[in-house]
Amino acid sequence: MISIKTNTIMAATTVTFAFAMSVSTAIADEKFVPDSTPTIIVPFGAGGGSDILARTIANVIDQLELLPTNIQVENHPGGSGARGYNYIAEQRGDPYTIGTVSVSFFTTPLLGSSPVDYRDFTPIAAIAMSPYIVAVPEGSDINDIADLKSRERLTTGTPGVVSDASLLSQLMQEQSGATIDAVPFDGVGEVLSAMLGGHIDFMFGNPGEIEPQLEAGTLRALAVSTDERLPSFPEVPTLEESGYDIEHVQLRGIVMPMEISDHAVSYWEDIFRQVAESDAWEEEYLNRFGDVPRFVGSEEFSGILEETNDLYARMMNELDIEQ
Repeated sequence: MISIKTNTIMAATTVTFAFAMSVSTAIADEKFVPDSTPTIIVPFGAGGGSDILARTIANVIDQLELLPTNIQVENHPGGSGARGYNYIAEQRGDPYTIGTVSVSFFTTPLLGSSPVDYRDFTPIAAIAMSPYIVAVPEGSDINDIADLKSRERLTTGTPGVVSDASLLSQLMQEQSGATIDAVPFDGVGEVLSAMLGGHIDFMFGNPGEIEPQLEAGTLRALAVSTDERLPSFPEVPTLEESGYDIEHVQLRGIVMPMEISDHAVSYWEDIFRQVAESDAWEEEYLNRFGDVPRFVGSEEFSGILEETNDLYARMMNELDIEQ
């Protein structure tokens, strides 16, 4: 009798386990398909690199008809990115909220000016790398990068208290001997306005941010921050060629809030992979704005976010920027 009961229990358990496994498999096989409008949140004002990135991504997604719904872009500027990133992080579990990664994604939290940091987001993908161009107004008497070393004092603008631009200006100050006053603005658009208004001497801008002004002749490029000259600006020397031991580019990536399902992460990772591999992306973003092509999936991107955060922490410490 005991043996019969035991076998019966085991059989029932086996059936229960098999049923649970079949349900689990069915759930695992379910695919996430958006049935609401996704929104890309830009934590800065219009006209900056993050805004251009988001709007180009949205345009390419629409052109390629990758989604069954429309996709929209919203600007949430303020606090050197803190307002927008905090908003994204608050949308826990929402697979329709997307954010772009910028320098302030790392540096604002490191300054203690944001309630969230990179660990409060779900990594989706890295999609490109953006170099920096040192530029001056067309009418400036700074004719080349060597002229910067001959000045006693210069003023530049930065999108936020701590950004790639401010870190690069600190490095240039150390290597040039000139005093460089970095004035923080709330976004690259404001930095550009200050440049064109004659309020600052030079700026660091991604190609996507300042190429229209370079083409229009209102700005002049002096150097680029890559290890080699950019194909889109072959006549512009690198900082290293110009006597500076400086090489730095900005990571362009996509994150979402925490608690996003694996199905949604895989779905969006594939969407951004299709964007990154498309001719439309190459034509409308990479070729147009001089960015470097690069796609990295969610798992690898997670490690890159941690490494990048550590890099900025070390740079800020070495440059004695208060954390």
